[in-house]
Amino acid sequence: MGVKLIKFTIILWLAGFLLAACGKKETCREQPDVITTHVELEIERLESKILGISSMDELITFFNKEPVIREYFFKRQEYPNDSIFYNEILYRLTNPYIDSLRLEIEQHFVNLDDLEQQFEEAFSLMKHYFPETVMPQIKTVATGFDYDLYVSDTLIVIGLDYYMGKGAKYRPMDTYNYILARYEERFIVPSVMLLYGISQRYNNMESSTETVLSDIITYGKAFYFAGRMLPCTPDSTLIWYSAEEAQNIKENQDIVWAHFLENQLLYQTDHLVKRKYIDERPKTFEIGPECPPRVGTWLGWEIVKQYMEKSDGVTLPQLMQTDDAQTIFDVARYRPER
Repeated sequence: MGVKLIKFTIILWLAGFLLAACGKKETCREQPDVITTHVELEIERLESKILGISSMDELITFFNKEPVIREYFFKRQEYPNDSIFYNEILYRLTNPYIDSLRLEIEQHFVNLDDLEQQFEEAFSLMKHYFPETVMPQIKTVATGFDYDLYVSDTLIVIGLDYYMGKGAKYRPMDTYNYILARYEERFIVPSVMLLYGISQRYNNMESSTETVLSDIITYGKAFYFAGRMLPCTPDSTLIWYSAEEAQNIKENQDIVWAHFLENQLLYQTDHLVKRKYIDERPKTFEIGPECPPRVGTWLGWEIVKQYMEKSDGVTLPQLMQTDDAQTIFDVARYRPER
């Protein structure tokens, strides 16, 4: 009898746990069928090759083949000449600690299957919405924390040493904790998609308009774009918020909106004002001690969402080509959700 009671209790507990888990499951955004635009991508891994360089000839040969990695990830422009640059980089790559960094990267990123799948899903959707999209090469590197991410029309380079998460032995130095929090594997593809969404080739905005409204709508369009490319990625991940920050701002969005209206922020052009609400900071202290950072970009995203809800028939490409922030704001008639 006792055994049956225990088993029954366990079954009830499991049922409750599963129901709770199901209740918390993220809902995917609506997405089109991409069977006809499905793409296959392969990530070229260069981190072990870089960290295994042991001679000047190897280093020069590699950099001649990979000029983007030389210029951006190893910051060639910061050195007065090639001789100093090559000697400094070779010294770094032959330092004994490099072997342990390489080992940690190999253990953390045993394979990149998940990343490849995420990129394939995202670029298949991009190909659907923007048929002219050129599929980029995707490469991974490690430099000893010189540079994290490079994105262009034809090339994506990911510094894997940045993205091993908070449990890693080696982490970027001189980086604030609120920035470090986004250097995890789950943020790689969302960050790439956000950069594509900010890019002028997709996100057309009137360059002569320099108001807070124009800036936050530009970011709002970029986040909306990223959300469409990654339909099952939570909003909090796309905007680099913790679950607590996302919940906090959702519960207090009326306070955020009231602050913007009462302080007449939307048409401000002062760069110091913009930095408070758009740039990286631990919190937006002007609104409250727990208000998440970059709250203006979040607000811009909410405005764009409401614009799209009220603009029946407007496609994603049409949204991205809309260059008038005021029109988007007027049509959205933004009101905080209650």
